[in-house]
Amino acid sequence: MTEIPEHLRKRAEAARAKAAESTAEEAPVAASGADAPAEDPRIPAHLLERSRSAKANKESASAGTTTVSGGGVAVADKVGAVVAAGVASGGVPVGAGPGGHTQRLLTVVKSGSIQDVKAEPIDKVHTWPHLLAVEFVAALACTAFLFVFSVFVNAPLLGLANINQTPNPSKAPWYFLGLQELLTMFHPMVAGVTIPGMGLVLLVLAPYIDKNPSNKPEDRKFAISIMTVHLMFWAVLVIIGSFFRGPGFNFTLPWRDGLFFDF
Repeated sequence: MTEIPEHLRKRAEAARAKAAESTAEEAPVAASGADAPAEDPRIPAHLLERSRSAKANKESASAGTTTVSGGGVAVADKVGAVVAAGVASGGVPVGAGPGGHTQRLLTVVKSGSIQDVKAEPIDKVHTWPHLLAVEFVAALACTAFLFVFSVFVNAPLLGLANINQTPNPSKAPWYFLGLQELLTMFHPMVAGVTIPGMGLVLLVLAPYIDKNPSNKPEDRKFAISIMTVHLMFWAVLVIIGSFFRGPGFNFTLPWRDGLFFDF
């Protein structure tokens, strides 16, 4: 049997001494039942009944048995591996705590074996070296692409503009050709203010509408749909204005009338 720790032994001795004193004080009162103080009528009946039951259980525990309520079956009091079995002198079990309650110490284990908490993986990486390394490689790839593109595609500077001769067709730079294409379909107020303004407002409100923190495409269907519609709408307008508009900014087919667009 495992040796009882010193602090539990001292606690048991103190409890036995206290129980012995209380038993010595209550013995004369129990002997003379007539001299017992009358119960206070202001105390509720259920509290009085609870007090009587607790006192009866305490007396039965001091006798070395535990009475099961409603059955009258006596069960021998057993103390765990650390608390010694048996009843000591005075009627209080060895290792009893405050109020005569027996305490059992199962075992002593490390907190790590119980609190085995595993960190959940999160979609975050360190800025250095993970993120900056990827950005550096992407910058190198873009630089290489522009270098190769500039070798094979001729992009000469044009001559000075002639104020007496307007080029036909007169096209804006490619990043403004979407607006120029809209001007052929709608009123300038609608094409230049209303439609672009609605698009910008929708893009600004998109992060507040879709608050999903995930960066997986299957979890961000709303955000991906909004961005895809925006890019496709603008890309189609730019392509039409670049390759399908000829003299007078009229619609034309590039494979039939030629290409009226300079890179």
